[in-house]
Amino acid sequence: MAAKGRTELEVGADGVAVITICNPPVNSLSIDVLYSLKESYEEALRRNDVKAIVVTGKGGKFSGGFDISSFGGLQGGQTMQPKVGYIAIDILTDTLEAATKPSVAAIDGLALGGGLEVAMACHARIATPMAQLGLPELQLGIIPGFGGTQRLPRLVGLTKSLEMMLLSKPIKGGEAHELGLVDALVSPNDLVNTARQWALDIYELRRPWIKSLYKTDKLEPLGEAREILKFARAQAQKQAANLHHPLVCIDVVEEGIVAGPRAGLWKEATAFQDLLFSDTCKSLLHVFFSQRATSKIPGATDLGLMPRKISKVAILGGGLMGSGIATAMILSNYPVILKEVNEKFLNAGIDRIKANLQSRVRKGKMTDERYEKAMSLVTGVLDYEHFKDVDLVIEAVIENVKLKQQIFSDLENYCPSHCILATNTSTIDLNLIGEKTKSQDRIVGAHFFSPAHVMPLLEIVRTQHTSPQVVVDLLDVGKKIKKTPIVVGNCTGFAVNRMFFPYTQSALFYVDLGMDVYKIDRACTKFGMPMGPFRLADLVGFGVAVATGMQYLENFPERVYKSMLLPLMMEDNRAGEATQKGFYKYEGKRKATPDPEIMKYIEKSRKMAGVTPDPELLKLSEKDIVEMVFFPVINEACRVLDEGIAVKASDLDIASIFGMGFPPYRGGVMHWADSIGAKYIHGKLEEWTNRYGGFFKPCSYLADRAAKGIPLSALANKVQARL
Repeated sequence: MAAKGRTELEVGADGVAVITICNPPVNSLSIDVLYSLKESYEEALRRNDVKAIVVTGKGGKFSGGFDISSFGGLQGGQTMQPKVGYIAIDILTDTLEAATKPSVAAIDGLALGGGLEVAMACHARIATPMAQLGLPELQLGIIPGFGGTQRLPRLVGLTKSLEMMLLSKPIKGGEAHELGLVDALVSPNDLVNTARQWALDIYELRRPWIKSLYKTDKLEPLGEAREILKFARAQAQKQAANLHHPLVCIDVVEEGIVAGPRAGLWKEATAFQDLLFSDTCKSLLHVFFSQRATSKIPGATDLGLMPRKISKVAILGGGLMGSGIATAMILSNYPVILKEVNEKFLNAGIDRIKANLQSRVRKGKMTDERYEKAMSLVTGVLDYEHFKDVDLVIEAVIENVKLKQQIFSDLENYCPSHCILATNTSTIDLNLIGEKTKSQDRIVGAHFFSPAHVMPLLEIVRTQHTSPQVVVDLLDVGKKIKKTPIVVGNCTGFAVNRMFFPYTQSALFYVDLGMDVYKIDRACTKFGMPMGPFRLADLVGFGVAVATGMQYLENFPERVYKSMLLPLMMEDNRAGEATQKGFYKYEGKRKATPDPEIMKYIEKSRKMAGVTPDPELLKLSEKDIVEMVFFPVINEACRVLDEGIAVKASDLDIASIFGMGFPPYRGGVMHWADSIGAKYIHGKLEEWTNRYGGFFKPCSYLADRAAKGIPLSALANKVQARL
């Protein structure tokens, strides 16, 4: 049995009881810890030798918040939960805050979620300058549930508290001190002693004894407060129209201001309870745990291998991808050699890196000094002489098989024998790229998404030859450059692009059949996608879309729809955003405006395809359109899983969210599919196959699970031979 979380009580000769939260690694507040906190408090209040109390966390961390791993048990009914309001009211308000002895929170490391809520129930807070304080609960589809919605506005004001909660935005100790959330800043070594003295000063009436719940000096007058809340509601609906819980959070804050803090606490407790069992919370919890599980890879991370030190990275190609990858590397302090074929291209690549970093400086995310240090890590070269001591090479040149084969032969000759040889290809088979080398065990895909220094996903592609050590090394690099890595098998398009190629394919098919381009895009964005398939095609560029389409046509001819629409538009130099015309017109700041001119191309495409528009399609609701666009994506995701290209369904959920912008509050593409049910999806695909042809034919994996009533994401009992 794992040791239960607890608190420890120690009383000093000065009469201060120090209560320490002990639940490594981040001192999360499990139910056990919260009960133990109440017991320790009650003991300190009973004891005559205790004058005041300090609450702190073991090992340099106050508390990372409520124990998220217990949410699943609460939702599934396996864990008994305390009665509604017990933690926020009985423990934090009526035991901690109402205590007859003063308490001070000594905050180092993290005070997030429930951790900050415990600290706010104390009568003062002392923190270290680098401590992180925040209420990020909305990221999980819930609201602060231990009094945070009531105390934070009273400590920092309404506007700042709403920003911290609605954006899940933590702040550092320095800012917390300026705002009045903490009362003093000290070094970690002086933290507990300063807090002890502060608690004694309150006891001896030398400092104010403040109950945060009843503070009013930071709250705006009621009329002004209502205007702030009204603006916050409008912003929340604009940012995420499909999400309910940000509005609930605002309602709960308002209740405390209008009806008093105690009423606010009760509304918070009941709202928290309702949201905990919502689909949004279940989906976002699934994403939270799935993201952490992507680095658990059978046949690689279970072999006891330690990642090797990567001291120097070389990147071939300074185009958009190469310069973006270089930017991601230097931001995490990796020295980078950037190779190009001539001086002009090299200077352009270095200028792109500079522009990427200068954008961060302008946004206040980077100091001038940090900018200079980052740029000093880049060395531009035109030959392989500097490659003798590199540990990792990432090739990011154009998608040309012969060129890549030549490069990998050169790399084998110039790089040390331990060097990892990675390619950023998005579609080409890795075995083909490494065909002319003897180093196939160290060839691996490192597929970044554009822009590489911004997009969070890294697809690590292993072939049947790639050594587990190389996978472990690249997972470590991915983590260090703050990416979410997923390990996938080798095939055309790998996991993300292959899974989503039907996204645009099906949309093009429906347009030939009479559906409106903008209606499809609108339905997809209302569903929660950052952009619909046609706006996405404009962003990527038609040249890239057609080239990748050819790859799929070559490998999966039976399920590629050969639309003539893109080639027809390209003939008139309509190739997407870069040419300022695609499915939309672009003027000024990338603003996309529908363009009625596209109808002539659509009519020509329909004529060439020999199809007659289907009047039934014009009557479809937005829900129907979303199903028609996404069910083929689910079908392809099932194939990716069945072929062993992905290790587990949850990896495809993370890939869809971080690679394609699938709405996280729906849990990812496979999680969403299971919420609908395999039987329903299979039935729809069968219906469309009978009506429109083989493009929609359900794969055997989907058909089998629909027949047996098994979730699509349940682990398949088969050897995943492709990995």
